[in-house]
Amino acid sequence: MSIHIHPIPMGMGIAYLIESAAGLLLVDAGLPHWEQAVLRRIHALGRKPGALQLIYITHAHLDHYGSAAALRRASGAPVVIHRADADAIARGRTPLGSIRGRGWLLAALLPLAERVLRPEPTLPDILCDDGDALDLDLPFAATVLHTSGHTPGSSCLIVEGEGDQDRIAFAGDLVSNTTHPHGQRYFAHDWAILHHNLARLQALHPQWVYPGHGRAPLDDATLQRLA
Repeated sequence: MSIHIHPIPMGMGIAYLIESAAGLLLVDAGLPHWEQAVLRRIHALGRKPGALQLIYITHAHLDHYGSAAALRRASGAPVVIHRADADAIARGRTPLGSIRGRGWLLAALLPLAERVLRPEPTLPDILCDDGDALDLDLPFAATVLHTSGHTPGSSCLIVEGEGDQDRIAFAGDLVSNTTHPHGQRYFAHDWAILHHNLARLQALHPQWVYPGHGRAPLDDATLQRLA
């Protein structure tokens, strides 16, 4: 595809700026107060913030939507999220659900993080559902894969070009590549559905999967080995 993927560290997680000649699309928006990292990258590409056509949020956790409202003000780009997470992002909340392993430490720190960072409640402009095609003036198709489990509205953005191999997935926290590739193992509102939806992503055989944490993408062979 005639696009470039720019990973942008945004505090705890990674945002992805998808660049094409026709414009830009942002997947996730990092922690609150990190909007300048995205704006600097846009300017470094020789673009203006108005080139950003859409801000796609994979799920309603503050390390993924935290700077979305600020970036919307700077660019005019609408914020999109699956409707099942719309209430949480609109209230500036981070629902964790069931917690496992080291997730207990992160859960204990969340109230402090919310007091210090004060995530801005962000009313979405567009609510999406499974299978929705985003209306973009860009040289690729972008569709929603609802992968609930981590949160009720967790979703992947599937970007496709014209060829059979031109399929890229932006997976949010469904998968991670910190220390080593793995599926979500700390937080879920439904672990059984989460594992089922990982299998749905695997069935698409994307050429590359960009995780919400860990800057290196996973190839399809690596994705298929995840359980």
